[in-house]
Amino acid sequence: KQIEKIEALNDRLDNFQVLKGVEVDIRADGRLDLPDAILKKLDVRVCSIHFSHHLSRKKQTDRILKAMENPYFNILGHPTGRLINQRKPYAVDLEKVMAATKENGCFLELNAQPDRLDLNDEACRLARDMGVKIAVSSDAHDTGGLSHLRLGIDQARRGWLEPADIINTYSCQDLIRMMTRM
Repeated sequence: KQIEKIEALNDRLDNFQVLKGVEVDIRADGRLDLPDAILKKLDVRVCSIHFSHHLSRKKQTDRILKAMENPYFNILGHPTGRLINQRKPYAVDLEKVMAATKENGCFLELNAQPDRLDLNDEACRLARDMGVKIAVSSDAHDTGGLSHLRLGIDQARRGWLEPADIINTYSCQDLIRMMTRM
């Protein structure tokens, strides 16, 4: 129903488009938690780890790499899983993940929630140096959370990111094209 409502809204709007998107869990075995039949109807898919943070570095890395093989995988959400002063980043080979991100035509999220700021500034700079593009996200769960975007922009600047490194600065048409891997 949500997809239909967004499509109807887009038909009525001039010079404005609402993208259809979802945040989907990456299962411990690397599969995405929604069927491809649903994922293919969406414009943007943020794929994130929300459980099984305890896996070994190899298993966690392999989990993410397998998920990225799904043609509907667009953005790796909160790539290290850290929660500032609450949970350390999970064990993952971030350089290997970044290389696969670029190779698969995917992107990394810079999650601007104050308790996450995930990616940190050093990881942002590494991503830039590796040619990996970043999506700055407020991770807002209500309109009040939209203000967190400012924190993400500040974090991106600390990581030496420029507008060309951040997919939020691209046109809607370019963004949709970039999200299509098939």
